[in-house]
Amino acid sequence: METIIIILFVAGYLAITLEHNLKIDKLIPALAMMALLWAVIALAHMPVFEVNAELRELEPTHIDEILLHHLGKTAEILVFLLGAMTIVEIIDYFDGFATIKGFIKTKSKRKLLWLFAILAFILSAIIDNLTATIVLITILQKVIKDRETRLWFAGMIIIAANAGGAWSPIGDVTTTMLWIANKVSAAQLIEHVLVPSIICMVVPTFIASRYKAFSGNIETDQEESEPTKTKYGATMLYLGLGSIIFVPFFKTITHLPPYVGMMLSLALVATFAEIYSSAKFSISNIDGESEAESHHSPVHKSLSKIELPSILFFLGILMAVAALESLGMLFHFAGTLDEVMPMLGTESGGELVSDLVVLFLGVGSAVIDNVPLVAASIGMFSVGMDDPVWHFIAYSAGTGGSMLIIGSAAGVVAMGMEKIDFFWYLKKIAWLAFLGFAAGALGFILIRNLVLNA
Repeated sequence: METIIIILFVAGYLAITLEHNLKIDKLIPALAMMALLWAVIALAHMPVFEVNAELRELEPTHIDEILLHHLGKTAEILVFLLGAMTIVEIIDYFDGFATIKGFIKTKSKRKLLWLFAILAFILSAIIDNLTATIVLITILQKVIKDRETRLWFAGMIIIAANAGGAWSPIGDVTTTMLWIANKVSAAQLIEHVLVPSIICMVVPTFIASRYKAFSGNIETDQEESEPTKTKYGATMLYLGLGSIIFVPFFKTITHLPPYVGMMLSLALVATFAEIYSSAKFSISNIDGESEAESHHSPVHKSLSKIELPSILFFLGILMAVAALESLGMLFHFAGTLDEVMPMLGTESGGELVSDLVVLFLGVGSAVIDNVPLVAASIGMFSVGMDDPVWHFIAYSAGTGGSMLIIGSAAGVVAMGMEKIDFFWYLKKIAWLAFLGFAAGALGFILIRNLVLNA
């Protein structure tokens, strides 16, 4: 039966990876794979186990109990993401992101490149790399009219956004997973991954700034700037970003799961949204809405715009990986890996994954989705919280996807918004992304070894 389980998982994985070729949204194979895997386990009465990380052994349990256990862990991630997505949509409802456009004063392409790269790096650490990419490409389309120039900028935004998301517990789904699973703490993740992520962003941006594509000035139309939809936009932007940043501090102080802090932040932002909406706030004639419709609750409007397909995809893939973990497959695979690669053991007692394995994980995330890769690593390895391995996994999985346009959520959304050709990105941007990834990884290893030997 284990063979059937593996075949189902591989088939589902391939369907997810080839979603663009099959023209099927990846949430469909993810949900089908999850349901079929657990159905086979139930019908075949296969024994299920819970991994005891402290004792590093498998403890037999009942299928109902293990399902509830994994659903609870998955729900923590999904509820957290729902809260973050809703806050971002509320900011957008008040046109808060238009405030960022006010920071753009220069017409120099080289200066604009650095400005967009830095904005992508910082924003992605707060509102996640996917949302940061959407926001910045939307602004990019208003600032730069030439499409060929925009493609270059979009490619560099992808690299910077993925680098920015890697060092923040709320910047990428994979780092959020590691954080919620208590594999990393916010402070230690920032301390160990921030510098490598900066290197990963700076190296390709510096090289690209010497390209002809980023020389000279942009051409601008002498058109009037768009009127601000509401005077509360800047206030909601700073309130929303501040409330998301507050979540790691809330977790550190209360030791409660991150989703609790995110719900508190959402309640705070939603309260001000309702107050400002009642204060004669009007966005009439936007998206064809009538004056009456425009006074609907901004919270309800924002909830209707969040990406439920992404939430369902995460549900499917995380519960599918949980099925393999419950059967003990990931635990045994980690043991086999430990035997095959002698360099995995350390005198300090931890099962330390080799740098080669983690780098392979990063390169692999460019080809296949990094969410299941990180989910599998959480189930496979039992090294302690804030072990350098987890920090390196966060870096590699977060930045490795930049090497292909389809390797990250930021890349996929940019591909859709600007109709970026896969092979154009492969020829023009991929090698820059690889240089950034390799430079950041080298920086991480050097810094880690200096700290360990200090």
